[in-house]
Amino acid sequence: MSLRSAFKQVWQTLGSIKTGVILIILVVIFSAAGTVILQRPMTEPEDMQRAYAPAMLRFLDAVGLTDVFHARWFVALLILVSLSIIAASIRRFPNAWRFYARPYKSPDTHFRRVLPNQARIPIKEEEQGLSAAERALHHVGFGPERIVRPNSFSLFAERHRISEMAVYIVHASLLLIFLGGIVDALYGWKGFLMLNPGTESNQIELRSGAMKTIPFAIRCDGAGEDTYADGTPKKYWSRLAVIDSGREAQTKEIVVNDPLVYRGLRFYQSTYGRTGKIERLTLDATRVSQHTSSTQEISLALGQTVELDPETSVQLAEFIPDYVVEDGRVYTRSNDIENPAVHLIVTSKRADSRVDVWLPEIPGVSQNALSPYTFEPRDLKTQVYTGLQVSHEPGQWAVWAGVILMAIGLTFVFYVSHVRFWVVPVREGGGDLWLWVGGTANRNRDAFEVKFKQLVERIQKELKARAVPSAEIEEVKH
Repeated sequence: MSLRSAFKQVWQTLGSIKTGVILIILVVIFSAAGTVILQRPMTEPEDMQRAYAPAMLRFLDAVGLTDVFHARWFVALLILVSLSIIAASIRRFPNAWRFYARPYKSPDTHFRRVLPNQARIPIKEEEQGLSAAERALHHVGFGPERIVRPNSFSLFAERHRISEMAVYIVHASLLLIFLGGIVDALYGWKGFLMLNPGTESNQIELRSGAMKTIPFAIRCDGAGEDTYADGTPKKYWSRLAVIDSGREAQTKEIVVNDPLVYRGLRFYQSTYGRTGKIERLTLDATRVSQHTSSTQEISLALGQTVELDPETSVQLAEFIPDYVVEDGRVYTRSNDIENPAVHLIVTSKRADSRVDVWLPEIPGVSQNALSPYTFEPRDLKTQVYTGLQVSHEPGQWAVWAGVILMAIGLTFVFYVSHVRFWVVPVREGGGDLWLWVGGTANRNRDAFEVKFKQLVERIQKELKARAVPSAEIEEVKH
């Protein structure tokens, strides 16, 4: 087999409807698998291990089913489907274009004989019949065209010829969607950015664990959550600012599904929580004295020292969000604010002493009784963080264009019919003159039959003819 014949065979196989249908079914199956099977790295490794047995997880990783939409074999499948659609379109488009560009306007005898929807109406003169048909066609919403031939006159009217090309609009939409998927798989990326209020960064942690530097920085000016009356979370939000070339280029408060978009990058609200670090602690400090008892309110940040009087100061030395005591020492059990404790150091210049004060008081560790002041917590503010999912999807414009184009194409496929009418004066061998009326539609034929009968009845009305017996109006439907 020569190279040319082999290429021709491959091209014919790619262009066959059967091949295209099989490939599209495979794309749908693997896309569905990508939505059902947990995907890396959006899913935490621990969740993957809990969901699948070790052997099954190794198999899924090996065949790429845990990252379907970025697997090279899935990209190859999209390319193969695209080539199949292109081959099928190229093979069939010339005939379709000839049909579209040169519509059949003057039906011959054989065509008139086999057309499913047709009728014959007796007339006295050709011009009388054609004029009546013209008025009837205008009445039902068609603009008829007079077709002049050397030995005959006829009428032709049509509507929505573009629906004959609707399948190619759908083909183009599929190609755009697949192009967007291929571009995103090859050149797109997703990552994560965590910020505390008041901080900014241009370092994105990619799904692979690598760090990527973007050409501008994102600053978090605030983050929080709104709750329902029962305390359950309603929404998370973040106030973000884009810092580009040293200036504030854009600001936006984002929530879930309402991202900040800048220079092709999308920043989605992904997570929100508390870091377990203290931001500000407010206390009531009361002087312990036999003669006087005075209370003052103080506010401390971690490491900050505040004077209580000229001889005494207090420093916030440590904050533990969830403490546990083991072997006479205080340890951090977790970063969740479950069982918080603060460590204060009270320094007295007169006594030249340092006293360790713990709130709450921890037996065997704290020296609260030796402190010249007692402390009562009033307010505790801990630091929060916002987690942003960052995505760069350069193929999304093609995907959305394809979706819009597909909606247009499917509208024409399912709801728009190419309707054609022909009107031809015909004189039979006996000398009788008839007005032959025929019509066809490429889809929704039941509705077209109703329209065809309306047209015939309207022509009769325009002719002001008597009710024609059924033997004189012959309708042939196959």
